[in-house]
Amino acid sequence: MREKATREILLESGTNEMEILEFYLGEQSFGVNVHKLREIIQYEPSKATALPESAPSMIGTLLVRGQSIPLIDLNIHLGRRQAKDGANSRPIVLVCQFNNRTNGFLIDAVNQIHRINWQDVMPMPSLFEQYRPRFTGSIHVGDREILIVDLEHIISEIDPELALCYDHTPAETGGAGSRKSTAEKRAQVNLMIAEDSTLIRTGIQKVLNASGYHRITPFVDGEACYEALKTIHAGAASEEEILQQVQLLISDIEMPKMDGLTLCRKIREEFGLKNLKIIVFSSLITDQMVTKCESVGADGCIGKPQIPELVALVDRLCLSDG
Repeated sequence: MREKATREILLESGTNEMEILEFYLGEQSFGVNVHKLREIIQYEPSKATALPESAPSMIGTLLVRGQSIPLIDLNIHLGRRQAKDGANSRPIVLVCQFNNRTNGFLIDAVNQIHRINWQDVMPMPSLFEQYRPRFTGSIHVGDREILIVDLEHIISEIDPELALCYDHTPAETGGAGSRKSTAEKRAQVNLMIAEDSTLIRTGIQKVLNASGYHRITPFVDGEACYEALKTIHAGAASEEEILQQVQLLISDIEMPKMDGLTLCRKIREEFGLKNLKIIVFSSLITDQMVTKCESVGADGCIGKPQIPELVALVDRLCLSDG
């Protein structure tokens, strides 16, 4: 497994590219962002410990290099087979890290790594949103359609703590006078959100609305946000005029059409906007990713479970008198 060398070239700052690992459940192809992948190992049942009264797809815990991690059977979770039926005799575990957590995902086989452009990733049809699909998009490689699995969504379905994190509203600080002042200031801020997941996008809006931020324009991917900013930029005589329409952008990294790093780079380089605040809100945040975000001009980075920290960062960037 290419580990350190592979990670060094992943999601290079603003290239709009990523690498996905193609893997199989049965004969169907699925994909996962390699940046989330720590290692690939052969499944050893002797190292697994069953958890009673857990979700059907939760096998239990798996001992990996001295660490016990949750192990989820993707075939079962995606409804491809029932527990204990048709199991692969030599399944494989994808050990993944995102949202500051490590999880294992049981699959049938792996194929290869593909370097792709986000422009070629097709979003899931809007018709599927009502069924809360566990996929963020698809891409064609040769004659195969590869569905990109939304691992964060799957984990949130299993872990109630993560599923409820978007219902938490940050507590106000200070007395009644300061709360009123903060609420009035928040009500005047114009925000944009670029996030392809309907679940996460509406969750962020819900928390921001509850905190007093009501002027929010959402976008389903980075390209849609880019085009909107391009129109604003073309019709404005100065950056000050642009900042009257939008003061801050919250952007995911992984998005069809245009990723968040590319969006950030284009805002800084193509539009020359130095004072529009940008927060990258992603499950991929690590020390290395923070460096990448800073290199394209982001003002801050927050991991997706950290909703209270997100609101606090928006406050600091938009409400500060400095």
